[in-house]
Amino acid sequence: MTVRSAPTADSPREGFADLFLRLQPQMGELDHFLRSQLGSFEPEIRSSVEYCLDVSGKRIRPALVFFSGWRAAEPIAPALVKAAAVVEMVHLATLVHDDIMDGADLRRNRPTVARRYGADVAVLLGDALLAHAVHVAAQFPSAEICRIVSDATRKVCAGEIAQTLRRGDPAITLADYRRIIGLKTAELFRLSCQLGSRLAGFDDGFVEASSAFGQRLGSAYQMYDDLADFFGEEKRIGKTLGTDLSGGKVTLPTLVLLNKLPANERDELLEEIRGRRAPPLERRRALMSAHGVFAEVAGSVRAELEAGVALLAPWAHLEPTPLLVQLLGLLQDQVNNLSGGEIA
Repeated sequence: MTVRSAPTADSPREGFADLFLRLQPQMGELDHFLRSQLGSFEPEIRSSVEYCLDVSGKRIRPALVFFSGWRAAEPIAPALVKAAAVVEMVHLATLVHDDIMDGADLRRNRPTVARRYGADVAVLLGDALLAHAVHVAAQFPSAEICRIVSDATRKVCAGEIAQTLRRGDPAITLADYRRIIGLKTAELFRLSCQLGSRLAGFDDGFVEASSAFGQRLGSAYQMYDDLADFFGEEKRIGKTLGTDLSGGKVTLPTLVLLNKLPANERDELLEEIRGRRAPPLERRRALMSAHGVFAEVAGSVRAELEAGVALLAPWAHLEPTPLLVQLLGLLQDQVNNLSGGEIA
């Protein structure tokens, strides 16, 4: 198995459409389940919670639940639908909180929850979503599901806290960065694959492999997202960009650039990270292009994706494996199309 690349700029959208077309019935069930949960929230906040559900995007994490537990000949498993709803609510809660901390105005081409309702309400809405996600997880017959969901949710929050505490800190290392994204992003990808494969009844070996695959995919996805903050287009990405550096958040593109700049320019970038001067984002993007930052970060994405392929190789005969591998290829396509070129 290899990670494929996209021949044209339009193929990522078509690829996602083709692959996710298989999930139309499952996503329909997921929508129905999520809507059915609105009645569990107090009347005063139902419309606000509904707004959160409406900005959920591609639902990659629920897709991982369904693909990791894929058995084409069997009916849609209610347990997978419920698990997909749990990870989606946790994810939505983190988006609500992220947008507050980043000061973002746009998410999925709509005003963020914080922009619409204010930061104070948004914080509590995110908390309500997290609480209800754990509530739904507690409804599984086995306490194991609630345990691993709550454990993963704590790790996601820990990653966000660690990143927030390190804002404006230019001493962040590559190891620090990988630790943070492993918690705040990759953990939920890992959980999604673990839930899907476990609830579908696959053996422990595949559950472990698919979980590790999810961790790799999640890390790659965050690297892509960090790259998109500099090289993406807001209209296409659908959210406010350029918030990482301006918010003192040190991500992989910034780390790579720091290591490539001459001393005087490096000092200027350090001052921007510390919040002592406003970052000229267009200039930073130009410097990243000039110093090969895009290619280096894209290469790190590729390494994560290839590691994910290797993890699933022993289980190539199982139904979920080709679907999960296709997701890797689609993410690589997304990275390629940030610059209109190929990953180096």
